[in-house]
Amino acid sequence: MYRALASRALRAKSLTDNKSSTFLASFTSSRLNHSLPFATVDAEEISGAHPAEVKSFVQGKWIGSSNYNTLLDPLNGEPFIKVSEVDESGVQPFVESLSQCPKHGLHNPFKSPERYLLYGDISTKAAHMLALPKVSDFFTRLIQRVAPKSYQQAEGEVFVTRKFLENFCGDQVRFLARSFAVPGNHLGQQSHGYRWPYGPVTIVTPFNFPLEIPLLQLMGALYMGNKPLLKVDSKVSIVMEQMMRLLHYCGLPLEDVDFINSDGKTMNKILLEANPRMTLFTGSSRVAEKLALDLKGRIRLEDAGFDWKVLGPDVQEVDYVAWVCDQDAYACSGQKCSAQSMLFMHENWAKTSLVSKLKELAGRRKLEDLTIGPVLTFTTEAMLEHMENLLQIQGSKLLFGGKPLKNHSIPSVYGALEPTAVYVPIEEILKDGKNYELVTKEIFGPFQIVTEYKKDQLPLVLDALERMHAHLTAAVVSNDPIFIQAMIGKSVNGTTYAGLRGRTTGAPQNHWFGPAGDPRGAGIGTPEAIKLVWSCHREIIYDYGPVPHGWEFPAST
Repeated sequence: MYRALASRALRAKSLTDNKSSTFLASFTSSRLNHSLPFATVDAEEISGAHPAEVKSFVQGKWIGSSNYNTLLDPLNGEPFIKVSEVDESGVQPFVESLSQCPKHGLHNPFKSPERYLLYGDISTKAAHMLALPKVSDFFTRLIQRVAPKSYQQAEGEVFVTRKFLENFCGDQVRFLARSFAVPGNHLGQQSHGYRWPYGPVTIVTPFNFPLEIPLLQLMGALYMGNKPLLKVDSKVSIVMEQMMRLLHYCGLPLEDVDFINSDGKTMNKILLEANPRMTLFTGSSRVAEKLALDLKGRIRLEDAGFDWKVLGPDVQEVDYVAWVCDQDAYACSGQKCSAQSMLFMHENWAKTSLVSKLKELAGRRKLEDLTIGPVLTFTTEAMLEHMENLLQIQGSKLLFGGKPLKNHSIPSVYGALEPTAVYVPIEEILKDGKNYELVTKEIFGPFQIVTEYKKDQLPLVLDALERMHAHLTAAVVSNDPIFIQAMIGKSVNGTTYAGLRGRTTGAPQNHWFGPAGDPRGAGIGTPEAIKLVWSCHREIIYDYGPVPHGWEFPAST
């Protein structure tokens, strides 16, 4: 099997030059020795007896620290990873490294354009690495260790990351910097529009997608010519630390990226002292708003999403729709920024077996295969308290779930809750601001609100959507074009799925994923997202002449 894989890799057309052949040959040799040449950990062996250590990287060197953040295994509570965190006294090397990058970036259309090709080559090599089963399995298992989710969900994250890298192989990176020209007013004048880097930038990403979110944003920043400092939530930063080592192995220049482990206070200090030209933040709305003020608006946000799904009047394929609703609400234990937080059922759907099927599907989820698992940002008590508060609303009821998971050793600092759904009447949701605020509070876990609307109550649904603050994903599940037109025309969400197979989660690399309705909104994954987030527009107006024959001073104006 190993020989077949190596042979397939060596035949890859984009890696036929000598340097790439040497790269693959060395990896093939290492694979035959049952080791990964870039990895410093074994995902299966990390434990309390054999803890892993995570380091930071700055100015071309991996660095440790005497300040350790010891992480508990989310499944058994063992202290299994030691994250060497930089404290406030150690920020200067990171500040200096960012300050060494000029505003015009590491490359741009007029400076070091060969680096566009370099990053096409790096993407090619990294994609080939992730296509090898042993490498894919390594990252899948590592993701599972720190952000427990089913193997299929973790593997899907690795797959999307690989496909993204494949999308930006060869010349595709320089195509991101494509310019345009417009004829001028006279001979010798022409205006050219260019995509220009920001230079020193920072990236701050959350725990729920330890590989996909940071890697896609990091590569987008690099493609456009920026020098990024990357911070991933320490709970899961071991995944990106290992990916950094893989990228170095694939030819990433050591000085191009810095990687830091720290608490939020230390990172905030770096942002204020280094004054990056742009920051990408993915995470909670509360932190996002604070950073927007601290950084004086030099920020792009993909913040929290209280995401909705509306089932239209045309009922069909009940089993399929129920399955998608279950996946949207409870895959990854609901810890997706695109998770289905609120389900609006047309009365026609309420008359079907949809809710009972949802209950049945939720009941299939079990801790043994991580189709339900630890909640890393809410305790069990906090989720149960929220449920009890909802049940105080008149007419509300528990549809299913609502109980702590049993027979587990998940530490109490994390949550462990059955997939849960609470029904709240739509009239009560909109009755007053207090009810609405409670119902639309985002619980980053296996928890959703279900409500029903009658055919003459669509304005109430639209009113509920209009009041929401976050506009990330949404789904309009209907094949009625008039209904879809009405819903899309009166809503905002940046990534909206429409049609019978509409969903809120599962965004691949082939379409925009990001919020709408906010000028600070960030996207991810596509050429449009990369250009929007990681570059700005620069116009160069060439005016060579000639000056008209016989030109004289005109009258003053």
